[in-house]
Formats: sequence, C-alpha cells, structure tokens
Amino acid sequence: MNPHSEVVGDYHVHSTWSDDAVSTVAENIAAASAAGLSVIRLIDHVRESTTWLPQFLAEVAATPVPAGLTVLTGVETKLMNARGDLDLPRGVDGVNAIVIADHQFPGTDGPWSPEVTRQNLAAGLGTAEALDLLVGALIAAMASVPSAQLAHCFSILPKVGLSEDDLTDEQLQAWAAAAAATGTLIEVNEKWGCPGPRAVRAAANARARLVAATDSHSAMDIGRYERVVAIFDEARS
Repeated sequence: MNPHSEVVGDYHVHSTWSDDAVSTVAENIAAASAAGLSVIRLIDHVRESTTWLPQFLAEVAATPVPAGLTVLTGVETKLMNARGDLDLPRGVDGVNAIVIADHQFPGTDGPWSPEVTRQNLAAGLGTAEALDLLVGALIAAMASVPSAQLAHCFSILPKVGLSEDDLTDEQLQAWAAAAAATGTLIEVNEKWGCPGPRAVRAAANARARLVAATDSHSAMDIGRYERVVAIFDEARS
C-alpha cells in the first residue's frame, strides 16, 4: 500500500447545500483543480425529509469541470439504528455514492446521542456489546445500498468515551471484509483523523479501497492533508 497514492483525490467535500458550509459547488470544483487533484466527491447532508437533491445534482451537472478532474457526487446520511437503517430521502439514484456517517450511535431502538450512549454504557452495556452494535450496523448499511462510502468511520467513539483501541481484531476484520465484499470505499478523514492506522491496516489487508477526504466545509481546505498522510504512513509501517 502506497500511502500517498490515495491523496490525489478528495472524496468528502461540502458545499452551501449543507447549512454549515460556505463554498459553492463551482468554488469547490475550482479549488480541487487548483490543488492538482484528480477526483473530487461533492457531498452534502441529507435526511429523509430532504427535497433539494434534484437541484443539487442539476447544479453539479451544469458546472464546468476543468480538464483532468473527475467530479463525483454523494449524499451524507447517518446510521439510524443497529439494523443499519439510513436516514435517506427518496430519489438518491442519481448520486454516485451513499456516504454512511456515524453521527450518532446506532442503538437498538434508534440513534443514540453521545450522552445517551454514555448513560447506557454506565448502566451496564458492555464495551464489546456496544461495539458489536456499531460494527454490525455499519456492515448491514454497507450491504443495503450500492456504491457506498464510509464517512469518518469511528468518529463517534471518542464522543461516547471509547476509542478504536477498544475494537477487537475480529471486529475490525469483519468490518474490513464487509467493505471489500460490498465495494464500499473507506475514507480516511482529515478533519476527524479517523479511521486510525490499525483500522486502515485491516482495511488494506482485506483489500478494501481506501481514499482520502478532508470533510471540507470551505474550498480553502480541499486537498490539504496532514493527518491523513500520517495515518497512512503509520499504517504502512
């Protein structure tokens, strides 16, 4: 695994279609080209109630693309529960990927906030059992949609008082094998610094496809990597 071959693209870039981003689709495409990237995936947050997806896709299609750059699209949706259900609107067939995010913890009865998850852990939910819920939800979600991508995977863990170190080798191997079997891309995320080297190594060993992503909400951050390169370097060593 060449840790630097993945950083020729940025697979997680938000535009003003997300309410917490500041750059337009056109500004993001121009920034990716200026950064010398070969691929950019434009994604924005959706819920089941989202109605603007056709307009987003139309804007992307109407925006000129500089030579040498491939523009992909996606929608970032959250895991809803331990069954792997996703918070998706109708009409997502036109996007290139469903980007699965662990914004909340996938609980047995719906998404748990970090506070609720910590309460459940304090009340007796075992660490291994909790991580089985998370890994099982991710595996089920990957199998439920075509052309999936995992966004900042395991970013939820520090928020609930856990870490990637708590994942067993068997859990990571199952997660990585599912990504490989389903063709799911695993992004290594600059903003959140995850997944870490151990998970990246498991993914590489399973021959899952790894890509780099900034999770940028401003065009000035597109294609700027430090943590991602360090994660790939450590995973390789």
